Amino acid sequence: MPETQVKDAVDHVRAAAQELHKAISDAAAKRGGAAKADLEAVPMKAKAAIDSIKTSVATQNAAAKKHLTEAVTFLEATQKHAADGVKASGKEFQTAVRQTIADARAAVQQVSEAVAAKRTAPATAGARK
Repeated sequence: MPETQVKDAVDHVRAAAQELHKAISDAAAKRGGAAKADLEAVPMKAKAAIDSIKTSVATQNAAAKKHLTEAVTFLEATQKHAADGVKASGKEFQTAVRQTIADARAAVQQVSEAVAAKRTAPATAGARK
């Protein structure tokens, strides 16, 4: 039973990271004040994803932990670039948004790698027995 809960936690983290990436992409598609207003919510959403990862990381195998730790690094960069974007305008705003999207995409990739590592670990352990 605990295995299912852990899997659900990591899957939840992946869904949250994917949702964050979508929100950033949607914000980038908007213009002016609407984009900035949406971007203002990104740091809080990134923090929530980071907190979820930190809650579940202790129960993961080594490979999954590595990917989740990398995801936290990318999410922290996402927070920073989003905050920078809210303060910027023009070309600097667009650069910050692009960096925010790239960081969020990298975080999603790392969480997906953690999910894959989590799912393959029991099969690998079973093959060794």
